[in-house]
Amino acid sequence: MEIEIIIRLLLAAFWGALIGAEREYRGKAAGLRTTIMISVGACFFTLMSEWIGGPGNPDRIASNIVTGLGFLCAGVIFRSDSHVSGITTAATIWSVAAVSMGVGAGYYFASACAALMILSILTLLTFLQNKIDFINEHKTLRITFKRSDDGHARCKELFSAYGVKSKLLTQRRNLDHVVLEWQIHGSKYALESLYASLLQDPIFEELVL
Repeated sequence: MEIEIIIRLLLAAFWGALIGAEREYRGKAAGLRTTIMISVGACFFTLMSEWIGGPGNPDRIASNIVTGLGFLCAGVIFRSDSHVSGITTAATIWSVAAVSMGVGAGYYFASACAALMILSILTLLTFLQNKIDFINEHKTLRITFKRSDDGHARCKELFSAYGVKSKLLTQRRNLDHVVLEWQIHGSKYALESLYASLLQDPIFEELVL
């Protein structure tokens, strides 16, 4: 029994380390040590759930792991202006815990398949995601110009010239300036060319992409 416990904890740590290494390499919030801790913790909670709950109620503790993970996942999701980051890392934490619960319950083959699939999604599909972004990338653009200039019309003119689709999100006015926030999307080359033209245009005083 003791050997089986050690094997399960080591397997959970191994799969957590494998996936955590990928997150660490990309500089994400939940890196190597965090992912290993989540894996070992979820595995041990599952073991304790089986021991405390007994044959009649083996999910006594394990059923609350998913709920408890919500606090960890929320901690790695950040929002700034119209951009949200950390969702993939949060989903990874959730998935790694599921793998470790499987290991803790003794389902080694299913856990291995799930871990390898998660690792494949995080590594191999990154190439496909980059290709999609290259063809059609979404950005939020904030532009500041003087009230005396027709910056809105100039923006629409440049968007049309470079084949960039746009949607006006917000428009703020003060005594001297107007701030427009656009949601734009187009190819990576089109967005880079557009941004270069905006920088050279004397109408626009501040650009944030």
